[in-house]
Amino acid sequence: MASKTKTPAAAAAVAPDQHIIDELFATVKRRRRASPEQSYTARLFSRGRPQIAKKLGEEAVEVVVAALAQDKKALISESGDLFFHLLVLWAEAGVKPDQVWKELERRFGISGIAEKQSRGGAPAPAKP
Repeated sequence: MASKTKTPAAAAAVAPDQHIIDELFATVKRRRRASPEQSYTARLFSRGRPQIAKKLGEEAVEVVVAALAQDKKALISESGDLFFHLLVLWAEAGVKPDQVWKELERRFGISGIAEKQSRGGAPAPAKP
């Protein structure tokens, strides 16, 4: 198994983004208590997890469409929408961003194939 130690450059590249995500997540959690008539986020929460998950799926499809259309501006915009709705789903499910960061850190430096095999996912690659 490869080392999971982050290089200083990799750690520096991750740190600033994590703060904005944490701030956005805190905002999502606060808005959960707002009026659904005045807050889109509160409206999502009021509709429950199935509707939040459905909206997340719709946003994921929009990301794919933008990527296939090679529309970078739309891809950036739709990615923001996707990420926002993922944060709403995390809040609904009681998942905290730091839990996801720890999972990503656990996977850091492990090949995708090896990681998937560890979960019983992908079969071992065929030997030539």
